[in-house]
Amino acid sequence: MHFSQIQRVPDDPILGLIQAYAKDPNPNKFDLGVGVYKDAQGLTTIPRAVKIAEQRLVDSQPTKSYIGGHGEPRFGTLICELVMGADSPLIASKRVGATQTPGGTGALRLSADFIANCLPGKGIWLSDPTWPIHETIYAAAGLKVSHYPYVGSDNTLNVPAMLETLRTIPEGDVVLLHACCHNPTGFDLSRDDWYAVLEIVKQRNLLPLIDFAYQGFGDGLEEDAWAVRLFAGELPELLITSSCSKNFGLYRERTGALLVCADTTDKLLDVRSQLSATARNLWSNPPDHGAAVVAEILGDPELKALWAEEVEEMRSRIAHLRVGLVEALTPLGLGERFAHIAVQRGMFSYTGMNDDQVARLRNEHSVYMVAAGRANVAGIDATRLTELAAAFAAVCED
Repeated sequence: MHFSQIQRVPDDPILGLIQAYAKDPNPNKFDLGVGVYKDAQGLTTIPRAVKIAEQRLVDSQPTKSYIGGHGEPRFGTLICELVMGADSPLIASKRVGATQTPGGTGALRLSADFIANCLPGKGIWLSDPTWPIHETIYAAAGLKVSHYPYVGSDNTLNVPAMLETLRTIPEGDVVLLHACCHNPTGFDLSRDDWYAVLEIVKQRNLLPLIDFAYQGFGDGLEEDAWAVRLFAGELPELLITSSCSKNFGLYRERTGALLVCADTTDKLLDVRSQLSATARNLWSNPPDHGAAVVAEILGDPELKALWAEEVEEMRSRIAHLRVGLVEALTPLGLGERFAHIAVQRGMFSYTGMNDDQVARLRNEHSVYMVAAGRANVAGIDATRLTELAAAFAAVCED
């Protein structure tokens, strides 16, 4: 029997929450686990701009043929402008290009295989903690995975420890940085912190890989790109993974890109040839629909303005939920303990809850979040903040 030695593996710790939440009969349950944006009615709706773009494609798209190894060219051009800025000198000098991928996760996997194949012997450094899939993707590609401190056991951002470790990274290694809305903690670097990291990257000749999955969900579409554009302007080489899952609501369409900045146009073409060859062995051609939707939106000024307005509505709602939860916790004597939730950015918050408290929230109050204490703030029902605060208080009473 060929399959007799195959063992069952546990469910993914995050995706498994979907099934557990669905089976819970409690009508007052909270889903703070899986990282999707939810509106005031608790629904992950399709943005209006996306629906309009999709209808246009239904009416006008002439073919469903393959779109090539780098994906839909218009999408690649426009996603570079969104990330880098339309007036980017790198775009003008043809030193940046995008390879379309199946989601931001696909961009990460493409970067992993590119590093393994084209930069042999180079390890990658991840923040501690980081998104768990970062760990498995780069390990699966055969890279040596190491870590630099980020948020400590006291649930505070530890920039001095981060910088101290970055100064010890072997020259030429890859360092993965979160552009904004750090996953899973929600703690972001200040601009002064970014300048300090940049100086070390220069000194150690490190290759930055910036994960940019939440553009628009931190401080705004342009503001969130600040660190990416800083590094692109100061360094000859840079990798950026971009995702359209959150800000376009295209979760299941798997739309993302790996952007490469090189020191010359010729070198960019060299790198892109390797990326195309690597992608051929991963997914051959990327899926078209989501990329076509994004290109339709970004290529139409009116539609882009509508989309930007919708992203700002999502960002603002998340920010208000953060403040509202802290305000609801304050009368219970927990305002100071959870004050960090209000200053974190993006969808996620490292609440500071331990595994036992997270388990009690789930078992006793039907509040679902990831075991490490990461909560998807975007999943909170604004009308039930007092109820959620009471559940937090109940498991923090000891």
